Amino acid sequence: MAPERPDGQVCAQRCRGLPFPPVSRFDEDTAVEPRGEGRFHLHVSRDWWVVLGPNGGFVAAVLLRACAAVVDEPDRTPRTLTVHYLVPPREGPADIEVTVERAGRGVTYLSARLFQDGKLLALAVSAFSGPRPSVTEFSHGAMPEVPPPRKCLRLVADDAGIPVRHRWETLWGVGPLPGSAEPDPGEIEVGGWIRLAEPSPLDHVVLAAMADAWLPPIVSLPEPPTSAVPTVELTVHFRDRERLAALAPDAWCLAVFRSETAQEGFIEEDGEIWSADGRLLAQCRQLAVLLPLPEDHQRTPLRFETYRSVNQA
Repeated sequence: MAPERPDGQVCAQRCRGLPFPPVSRFDEDTAVEPRGEGRFHLHVSRDWWVVLGPNGGFVAAVLLRACAAVVDEPDRTPRTLTVHYLVPPREGPADIEVTVERAGRGVTYLSARLFQDGKLLALAVSAFSGPRPSVTEFSHGAMPEVPPPRKCLRLVADDAGIPVRHRWETLWGVGPLPGSAEPDPGEIEVGGWIRLAEPSPLDHVVLAAMADAWLPPIVSLPEPPTSAVPTVELTVHFRDRERLAALAPDAWCLAVFRSETAQEGFIEEDGEIWSADGRLLAQCRQLAVLLPLPEDHQRTPLRFETYRSVNQA
């Protein structure tokens, strides 16, 4: 069983002034222990649970952390990560095996596999690269205009059946609140400000987790389906690494997600993650399956309240 940890505010107070950065709950829970030859051991914590198992972003984060440990070149950072989710992990020990498929002059390609008791649970491929000369540069996308965090409503994380909601601060800023209005026809768009509930250095591993941390867009339907939405495949493209490296551990990011099609039991979700000053940090896309909720799952209505900071020093 994982050791009990102090909340973020207490941890920050205890660690202030120490000659080394504090270790956050996110760092501890996504830590991977090297076992040699690309093999790693980890503990799957129930603190990152959704309905049927750990959040897909948590799984992506531990796989990316293991890949980064194998690359072990600070100048080569993640450019893309794709994860296929075969079976939901259970709480407890697990293992990761990473293979370098090719290490070229400019790009390192890796595959990673997550196991429990010898059973393959998730499969990932990733590419790492250093800075490259730009033949041309453009960006036609723009961050949505939203109110500042202090003027947004905060999602109350009081659903005991979904512990992962306690791991993030979520402030609604894009799209109608769930159940409050009819969304625009043809597309459902949601999003807002998000950060870890306990400050942690913002890096590519945090972005991988953040890419699947928001509520699924279908919650904004007037009558949302009573279903779980487990991820089948998640792809994250990492963009502005210089801006990411400059962000403070408690910085807000703006995450926006949209869905256009639910068909034959599957739904897609496209998203972007922006820094507060409008720099694109990551793009993501996932395919999820719509499943009936377990009979013993106690579903509670979403609640929002006027913003107040939680677990921040």
